[in-house]
Amino acid sequence: MTVTIKESDLIESIADAVQFISYYHPADFIRHLASAYEREQSPAAKDAMAQILTNSRMCAEGHRPICQDTGIVNIFLKIGMDVRLESGQDLQEICDEGVRRGYLNADNPLRASVLQDPLFTRRNTRDNTPCIVSVELVQGNTIDVQVAAKGGGSENKATMAMLNPSDSIVDWVLKTVPLMGAGWCPPGMLGIGVGGTAEKAVLMAKQSLMEDLDMADLLARGPSNPTEELRVELYEKVNALGIGAQGLGGLTTVLDVKIKSFPTHAASKPVAMIPNCAATRHVHFTLDGSGPAELERPSLSDWPDVHWAPDYKASRPVNLDTLTPEEVASWKPGETLLLSGKMLTGRDAAHKRIQDMLAKGEQLPVDFTNRVIYYVGPVDPVGDEVMGPAGPTTSTRMDKFTETMLGETGLIAMIGKAERGPVAIESIRKHKSAYLMAVGGAAYLVAKAIQKAKVVAFEDLGMEAIYEFDVVDMPVTVAVDATGSSVHQTGPQEWSMRIADISMKKA
Repeated sequence: MTVTIKESDLIESIADAVQFISYYHPADFIRHLASAYEREQSPAAKDAMAQILTNSRMCAEGHRPICQDTGIVNIFLKIGMDVRLESGQDLQEICDEGVRRGYLNADNPLRASVLQDPLFTRRNTRDNTPCIVSVELVQGNTIDVQVAAKGGGSENKATMAMLNPSDSIVDWVLKTVPLMGAGWCPPGMLGIGVGGTAEKAVLMAKQSLMEDLDMADLLARGPSNPTEELRVELYEKVNALGIGAQGLGGLTTVLDVKIKSFPTHAASKPVAMIPNCAATRHVHFTLDGSGPAELERPSLSDWPDVHWAPDYKASRPVNLDTLTPEEVASWKPGETLLLSGKMLTGRDAAHKRIQDMLAKGEQLPVDFTNRVIYYVGPVDPVGDEVMGPAGPTTSTRMDKFTETMLGETGLIAMIGKAERGPVAIESIRKHKSAYLMAVGGAAYLVAKAIQKAKVVAFEDLGMEAIYEFDVVDMPVTVAVDATGSSVHQTGPQEWSMRIADISMKKA
């Protein structure tokens, strides 16, 4: 029987879904993260997970984004061949309108991150459209819809390879995951697609991330087929790498591993891997012609009783307004700091403009002398908020600018997420600077430390403008100290050895 589904129902459902996933983690993700938190033995990783869990509950209660990077929207549609879609627009236009309404919602405006031209102007579309639409025609008279928001930090770690038929998937994954660093904000999950062709493998990897996390159940009952056996093997071996939450070293790097496969050419073995970060966001619904989807809200009882708060006894207070190079040089790797005072913000576009201005001998609009810069593109505030969710962005994108910033502007420290590369670390060591790490996936929690905020330069860059934040007790970890020692190197090394020792004792 043919069923008519209205264009307006699909648009409204997508708009609602975009809002829904911005502040609700899937319940299965929370359960697996809560279990990992209970098991974790690394103090740094456990603290990071506590911040992520606390942030998640705050967002569920306050209906504000889990992460400042509210992602690029992926929409997967399975359209029944007995469906008549009542519309005067293309399917892409319908989906874009749903995304547009969701992102421009006045009660919870989401950060616009999509650029119209990836090659030249890179102009922001201001409404996060267009979205990425994937369509399958299937038997039936319904439209099955999955909506996901994928942050740039995890999407940038997507990897694809054409292996030889005899090559080991396990070996490739274990070689590739350490190269991903921590910019994808672990703990999360890995989606793996194997077979088909290059583009099919990548699509399957992305689609696998839409599946519910069930690793806890799988470990409890044991694998029942070769694919489940491979999932368990990869889960255990990836976690044995000791990368841990935020790359700080620990027992849990992945909460689950998903695998989808498809027949392939005899000479080929396409494989793709895409991680989902600590801001895993997706929802599934079905339209049957009876109206827009009704999304079931999770219960707050799904969240564990974890409420992160600053540890004043174990943390060093830092006054940013009186900070000196000598004080920066005294910070130790892994030390927790609570920052108070005025900091500047800036990320890719601002750094590029600063570099160009310095090359031309132009005066900068901001004095960076003895200042700290925070790599962030915040969400706009609503109501009485000073600033919307404002978590850190991946710091390695600023590595190419580090020598310029430290050598020519007077900057003395930087804040971001994940590791720094060798070029940046050498510059930090050379200038006796420091790199501090905030927790990716705790954006709303971090924003609560911001007491005042104003744009001080490059307003035309939107969320990439330079702000001045006045913060109180903003939590950070010393990730690279003035000697160039990096906790993203020492932490995983230490915990991979500890995990190996634990495994030997169990055996």
